[in-house]
Amino acid sequence: MIQESTEKIKEIIEDDVWGTIKKFLELGFQFGEGEKSIHVTVGLLLLLTLAFLLTSTILQGIRRFFTRKMEVDDKLKFISIFKFIKYLVYVVVILFTMSAAGINITILITASAALFVGLGLALQEIFQDIIGGVFIIVDKSLRVGDIIEIDNKVGKVFEIKLRTTRAITRDDKVIIIPNHKFISDIVYNYTQNHKTTREYIKLGVAYGSDVQLVTKILLEVIKTHRNVLKSPKPFVLFEDFGDSALMFSLNFYISDSFSDPRIKSELRYKIDAEFRNNNVTIPFPQRDVHLFQQAPFQHSNVSNEGNNEKG
Repeated sequence: MIQESTEKIKEIIEDDVWGTIKKFLELGFQFGEGEKSIHVTVGLLLLLTLAFLLTSTILQGIRRFFTRKMEVDDKLKFISIFKFIKYLVYVVVILFTMSAAGINITILITASAALFVGLGLALQEIFQDIIGGVFIIVDKSLRVGDIIEIDNKVGKVFEIKLRTTRAITRDDKVIIIPNHKFISDIVYNYTQNHKTTREYIKLGVAYGSDVQLVTKILLEVIKTHRNVLKSPKPFVLFEDFGDSALMFSLNFYISDSFSDPRIKSELRYKIDAEFRNNNVTIPFPQRDVHLFQQAPFQHSNVSNEGNNEKG
């Protein structure tokens, strides 16, 4: 009696309960016909969801394991790279799960070949940006706080992402730079090695000026500015004999090249004032124009006289 009851319960579970679950899991849509058909069922979607959640949990565990002893800067960089790797792992897991469920993924890839080619062409620059971002983060060729010049624009980097880098310009505007620019274009990094940069101001004085006095004035002016470094020492170069002036350059070092235009402006004000006090003239461009007087052209008069004789 007990054995019969057990068998009936077993039959009910197998036929009714499990049968109902199996039918539910087999519900879905079929794309294509014959061997090339793809059957998307509720069971497949649940399996993909489970695989996705399991993969996500494992990846989070791996990320926490590697970043547990990292500094904040390095941790953010690692997370940016890890995001790119995570997307690739998700794609592999989805394809592997579909293959394990009996779907021929080669048919799926072949059927989507045109779409993949189109997406590849459309996303080519985005992939270049991502690869550029990975290189920037790994080799540390660019860091937050660096002052860069790209496309004749100077900016201070305040954010580095996997695809783009953001910098603020001297006129307080934000420029968004695709990361592939740092691979394909020439980029000047003013603070790659250190924050100290050498700047200069070019100027000209009139011919006949006391060049020693000019040098002395320039060095005295530069010593009084609070933002100019005392070491390395500033220096003056007598650069050339110009067309209308003696050309000098005042060279100095600063630790904040982002404020370079303001510092140079303040120095020019002081130089102009000191030159006026010491009667040193900054000439404007001059040109000597020589006029040569020529005899009037007589050809027309000779022709008229010949015509009158014939008449």
